[in-house]
Amino acid sequence: MNNEKEHLILDDEERYNKILLDRLIQEDDIDGFREEFLAMHSYEQSEYFEDSDESIHQKMYQYLSPEEVSQFFESLEIDEEAYEDLFEEMNVAYASQVLECMSYDNAVDILNQLSKRKIASLLMLMNRDDAKEIKALLHYDEDTAGGIMTTEYISLTITTPVHEALMHVKDQAPNAETIYVIFAVDEQKKLVGVLSLRDLIVAENDAYIEDIMSERVISANVADDQEDVAQTMRDYDFIAMPVVDYQNHLLGIITIDDIVDVMDEEASEDYSRLAGVSDIDSTDDTILQTALKRLPWLMILTVLGMITASILGSFEETLEKVALLAAFIPIISGMSGNSGTQSLAVSVRNISTGDIKEKSKIKLALRESGSGFLTGITCAFCLCMIIILIYNQPFLALIVGTSLTIAMTVGTTIGSVIPLLMNKIGIDPAVASGPFITTINDIVSMLIYFGLATSFMTYLM
Repeated sequence: MNNEKEHLILDDEERYNKILLDRLIQEDDIDGFREEFLAMHSYEQSEYFEDSDESIHQKMYQYLSPEEVSQFFESLEIDEEAYEDLFEEMNVAYASQVLECMSYDNAVDILNQLSKRKIASLLMLMNRDDAKEIKALLHYDEDTAGGIMTTEYISLTITTPVHEALMHVKDQAPNAETIYVIFAVDEQKKLVGVLSLRDLIVAENDAYIEDIMSERVISANVADDQEDVAQTMRDYDFIAMPVVDYQNHLLGIITIDDIVDVMDEEASEDYSRLAGVSDIDSTDDTILQTALKRLPWLMILTVLGMITASILGSFEETLEKVALLAAFIPIISGMSGNSGTQSLAVSVRNISTGDIKEKSKIKLALRESGSGFLTGITCAFCLCMIIILIYNQPFLALIVGTSLTIAMTVGTTIGSVIPLLMNKIGIDPAVASGPFITTINDIVSMLIYFGLATSFMTYLM
């Protein structure tokens, strides 16, 4: 109840802020708008910007400096396609200054959504040093450690005395992404150690960095996949992780805020694949765009569905003799598909979080199979009792119950094993989507059901 009240208060405050800011803009009250707007958190500023139209945006560009705009641009959560329109409405010189004021990794994230023509025009107007850093980051693949790292970090050479190091940290701090983790490098700029700001503060003034640093450094290679980096940072509880090249030269760092974005992105991607679509549908997508995203999997599932239809057609004689068999097709295929999807979700989650190790894969598969058997036999018992009470056909109840138990056992086994096999051969297990597993289980369950029914047709008759 308290949570609901808090949400209501936040919603009311957000509506009040929007009404107030809109009124201040309509009245051309620059000072009033700046006072109210700049008092808000950057996330709240970004929400107001996202909810406003182009006319409001133009006023904001007049009222706010590029540096003030850059603060909430880093918190924007808009569709990739929307960035092109956003930068088209902005003066190119003003836009380049906004990007200059942003941290390099966030500026690169935005530039990656723009056309090459727009990127070139923005970089041309930037400060030469900023443009150089951003160009270097643009060369890396978006989904790698290089693509999400920033070059704004604090590093010290191992021969630096502590009393000098404190001055270096103070000089570098204004432009650094984080000051709490400091990296030690040798004369060739190779990463050799790490220390915290606390280590530096409590150290003796006449000590050297090599005396107080930790030589055990966990780093990411510039070509490592972002999902692997996120997993490592989660395991070690890092707030920042160094990124090195193949010669161990320190190139940049990845901070925890970027990893949170990566985890959200990867979770959304896995969710969409489990749902059988190319990616999560945007609320701005047209009917055609939405259909095109969902069509590939649906076409594949339609073809697979024809196999199920062919199986039913091949058992037409069985259905003609015992028409009541058709009444239980939805139950058996549905329960098999549902249990398989549950097992699939567990397997994909364990793989993506790294909770499952090589030795525990067989244990997971056996556990899911056992779970499928127990839930199957329980559901089968209930269904058998209902069939006997309603139709007074104990042998039909036995056929249906046995089929349901086997189908649910096989369904959970398929749901857990297929993702593990895909992961083993280097394919993203999330592509073993729910609809795909469900369709496969439909085929298997129908073969089991009608195979048993045909084999014991004499007793059913």
